[in-house]
Amino acid sequence: MSPDPQPAAQSRREAAWPIPVRPGAAPVEPLQAYLDAVRQGLLMIDAGGTVIAANRPARRLLADLSVGLRTNAAAVPLMRAVRGGPAPSRRAAFLALRRSLDRRQPAVFELRRAEHTVQAELQPLPDGGWVMTLEDVSTRKAIEARADAMARLDPLTGLPNRLYLRERLAEALARLARDGEACALLLIDLDRFKPVNDTLGHPIGDALLEKVADRLRSTVRPTDTVARIGGDEFVILQAGVRDAAGTQALARRIVDLIGRTYMVEGHLLTIGASVGVALAPEDGTDGDRLLKNADLALYRAKLDGRGTYRFFEPEMDARMQARRKLELDMRQALARREFQLHYQPQLQLQSGTLIGCEALIRWRHPDRGLVSPLDFIPLAEEIGLIVPIGEWVIRQACRDAMAWPSHMSVAVNVSPAQFKSDRLVETIISALASSGLPAQRLEVEITEGVLLQENAKTLQTLHRLRELGVRVSMDDFGTGYSSLSYLRSFPFDKIKIDRSFVKDLATKPDGEAIIRAIAGLGKSLGMTTVAEGVETSEQMQRIRLEGCTDVQGYLISRPVPPAELAEVFALYPPA
Repeated sequence: MSPDPQPAAQSRREAAWPIPVRPGAAPVEPLQAYLDAVRQGLLMIDAGGTVIAANRPARRLLADLSVGLRTNAAAVPLMRAVRGGPAPSRRAAFLALRRSLDRRQPAVFELRRAEHTVQAELQPLPDGGWVMTLEDVSTRKAIEARADAMARLDPLTGLPNRLYLRERLAEALARLARDGEACALLLIDLDRFKPVNDTLGHPIGDALLEKVADRLRSTVRPTDTVARIGGDEFVILQAGVRDAAGTQALARRIVDLIGRTYMVEGHLLTIGASVGVALAPEDGTDGDRLLKNADLALYRAKLDGRGTYRFFEPEMDARMQARRKLELDMRQALARREFQLHYQPQLQLQSGTLIGCEALIRWRHPDRGLVSPLDFIPLAEEIGLIVPIGEWVIRQACRDAMAWPSHMSVAVNVSPAQFKSDRLVETIISALASSGLPAQRLEVEITEGVLLQENAKTLQTLHRLRELGVRVSMDDFGTGYSSLSYLRSFPFDKIKIDRSFVKDLATKPDGEAIIRAIAGLGKSLGMTTVAEGVETSEQMQRIRLEGCTDVQGYLISRPVPPAELAEVFALYPPA
């Protein structure tokens, strides 16, 4: 019986593995060739810590780390690379290696020297030895570093973005806590930028933003940071602030520089800048509070006419908190049925009879009492609540008007936001159908602000209303710069002369001439003319002489709730 050849082959393999590397002795060439062909660096270490085999990639990578591989060494050569590495990573890598050796657990860590980064992975073996692999990750780390840098930059302007700003702000606030070095945040919003995008297109808008970024860079020191955090919002972090005067000078320069004319691809463009300023530590010592307070100051700058700067003041926060509380209350007011309609009658001068009423909204707040429309309507328009509120007004006014004499109409004001919502016509159709009010008894009042937006679409909506039988009137006529052109673009049923002209009858000699001109214009175009704000008999007499057909004001009646309308109607019985 011939001997089994397998044990002999196995014995030969065991004799060749592992192959000890001794000084002055060449390794077994066949196995070394296999090891050198491995892409990763490979070290084999026995239980005593002696390197017993190493391939060519391992020796090359260790050489990149300025570590010469000494075989038969009593310590792992990588320990020297760990000890000699850069300070930020040296301790963590050294501790990971020690922990792995002590606990005989796998470990993965990085070693860096100059531009070289090597990832080392250490695996324990059952016999007490180790296998270590080494991989050059320099290229990958460089790509990751570039990606990390790009993630902190705005791709359009090359300025730091919100993330990078947060990091720089954290550093500045750390210096404030450590050394008392103050800093300032200047939040910048571009004025009149949106029309550039809308009329000339986003490529022109982007080119303009790049020029704005260049101008902002030119206004700051190397120690300051300019960042773009939104579409047309920029921030400057001013470091080393000694007093508010330096920050004020910077804010003034920004307003002046951004407001100068730009030449962009053959277009002369003029925009502006509003700036809100918050100082640390006076206005806060954490990033979120500083940004919030700078935003409050910016909001104040916009309210004050834009193209200016404002420093944060504690009262701004109190006002904003009150505004937020009002907003929350208003969002609940519809559900709680806190809104009410009052009605102000309109008198026809020729017959002396009431021909209709204008619906005016009131808010009876459970704690504040009666809130003026001047206090909540602008806020409702700003936050988008004017659309649901306006829909409620239309529906309620139609229901209330059904209880009036059949010859009387009801007028409701419609805001520009309601025209943008694409639901106006459908809402009116639904309100007329559910209330039973004939369409000719509903009158929609619009201001010039409605016609300023998307003129063709707006005119289409107005014509659809006319096709339903709804009457359309222009409110506050004479206060807009292009009111006459709008009379040519759409055949209004009624022109409402703004109350300011009626008020000026007694004080300004041209008041009568203006009312006479508007009344004559309305007559020639077949439109009714209503003078608003009539408070005295003298005003009404002079308005009658100038040719107006209708009047509205306190002389006829104040706005009253529906329950009191019957008493007012009784004062002006039908002819």
